[in-house]
Amino acid sequence: MRSAILTFREKIKLYNNLKSMTKQINTDKNLTVHKEYANQLETLLTEKLVRFEDYLTRLEIHLSDENGNKDALNDKKCLLEARLKGRQPIVTSALGNTYDQAIKGAIDKIKVSLDTIIGKLRNH
Repeated sequence: MRSAILTFREKIKLYNNLKSMTKQINTDKNLTVHKEYANQLETLLTEKLVRFEDYLTRLEIHLSDENGNKDALNDKKCLLEARLKGRQPIVTSALGNTYDQAIKGAIDKIKVSLDTIIGKLRNH
């Protein structure tokens, strides 16, 4: 069982393992993701989900604008898919006024789902 307190080297090792995991960013036709933003997204996913690195094989993020080029409230959508080793993928989604808000919401939801699933796996 992994200790709750990690040394600095253990944290770096975990970070590098998750950093090398496959991450894919998909968008609809209304959005172009530049390399800098893609790198920011990958870093954010790595930082927020590093504690699940032993269980994850792939992360996919799907960004879309629900209303196309029209302005509206909560029209930016983030769908986040996490693929667990030996299990079906889990998916969460969130809406926001900006893509960053939608992404944060989807990450928060997937963390709760992963905590639940991994907690059940550990108890059996």
